[in-house]
Amino acid sequence: MVKINAVLSLFDGISCGQVALDRAGILYMSYYASEVDKYAIQVTQCNYSNTIQLGDVRLIDSASLPTIDLLLGGSPCQSFSSAGSNTGFNGKSGLFYEYVRLLKECNPKYFLFENVRMKKEWQDIISLELGVEPVRINSNLFSAQNRERFYWTNIPIAPIVDKKIYIEDVLEVSPGDKYWLKDVNVNLLLKKIDLENAPNLACIDVYNRKIKQDRKSPTLSLPNHNGIRVLQHGRIRKLTPGECEKLQTLPNFYTNHGISDTQRYTTIGNGWTVDAIAHILRGITY
Repeated sequence: MVKINAVLSLFDGISCGQVALDRAGILYMSYYASEVDKYAIQVTQCNYSNTIQLGDVRLIDSASLPTIDLLLGGSPCQSFSSAGSNTGFNGKSGLFYEYVRLLKECNPKYFLFENVRMKKEWQDIISLELGVEPVRINSNLFSAQNRERFYWTNIPIAPIVDKKIYIEDVLEVSPGDKYWLKDVNVNLLLKKIDLENAPNLACIDVYNRKIKQDRKSPTLSLPNHNGIRVLQHGRIRKLTPGECEKLQTLPNFYTNHGISDTQRYTTIGNGWTVDAIAHILRGITY
């Protein structure tokens, strides 16, 4: 089993990084997290009570930290994403430079930075700053969710074998009544989407107005994943928080710690696909 000293994880959310380290079989002495969302912090501390929360990434003093062996991060993607503000480094995604600052100051043996598909000019700036080209990985190799992401890292990445997990593998048989759409909302949706010859179990991509024929979910997105609906035996509903956890390969009930469904959806969607991160981290040999 690989043992490392301290981990610093920026924009840590619900600490998917710790779940991935555990799943990859990597022991760590201490875990420092930078997060400001109180609900995400609550989820983390309920699952990993020893996490040392540092708050706002801009206020982190690297001189106060121990030797960092691994730096993790995925700065806010809203201004990189085509579905967001599209302002690049001038928006929230500009916090990427805090990752760069701490990478230089901490000089870890390993680093991993994750973000969305973006304009090539922005991608090239990140590559120049980090000194590596990104690896493009779709989470659908590890889960029932289509989620393309770029990973910049100095960790060797082994070939990936498709786990062949599909939406029927994560859907709950009897979700609560509150997740099913009312008839008026169903009728509005049916006017937009052709359900003829649709399977008994499938995801509906509301934004693109089509049934997902690849048996995968669209990318979990905010607010509350309103772009995704489930067609289940002739009825239509929302995804449950538990199903979203499975799509991100989180442990069952990981976010079920005294926060609302709305906050569970938000924190899950802002997180990483754990098994994708774990696969990369298995390349750590020291």
